[in-house]
Order: sequence, then structure tokens, then C-alpha cells
Amino acid sequence: MANKNDNKGRMTVEEAGRKGGEETARTHDKEFYQEIGRKGGEATSETHDKEFYQEIGRKGGEATSENHDKEFYQEIGRKGGEATSDNHDREFYEEIGEKGGKARARQRDDD
Repeated sequence: MANKNDNKGRMTVEEAGRKGGEETARTHDKEFYQEIGRKGGEATSETHDKEFYQEIGRKGGEATSENHDKEFYQEIGRKGGEATSDNHDREFYEEIGEKGGKARARQRDDD
């Protein structure tokens, strides 16, 4: 395949990045990625505010909704519900039910 940029036989930046990523994946474990993710998250939180996270959340939600159908959301909702029920007891559901009821009552009062 011809090289579009004619790098005179040298690797493109994309090729180097791909090869480096593959080598990193071969030589590092899950904990390595968790640690660099944690460090990156901490650094990002020090330089960005609430609006930044709201904006990237909105963009991510829009992209997800463009790329997935109703069945996708049903499946992740089912999995999330199962995980929640596995990790919480009756008191948890009573507490969130009470909070939701109070919030809804306040909402009706404001209407």
C-alpha cells in the first residue's frame, strides 16, 4: 500500500502510536491502566470546573443516543437494576423511595 504522505519509508505518527499502544497493552496489566486513569482524572479535576464535566457529559449522552437504539438502553437499564439490587438492601429502596416522594411533592407544590 502506498504511503499518502511519502515518509520515505519511515513510520507515520499514526503507525507509531498504534505500535506503541499495542506494546503497552502487552507489557502492562489492569492495575497500570487504573492508576494512570486515576492520575489523569485527578489532574483533569484540578484544571476543570463543573461546567466542563456537564458539557462533556451532554456531548457523550448525545453521541450515545445517536449510536444506540431502544434495546441498548433497555439492556443497560436491566443490568444496572440487577447490579443495584445485588448491592443494596430493603432500607436502601425505602430511603430512595422516600426521597423521591418528597422531591415529587415539592415539584407539585411549585407547579
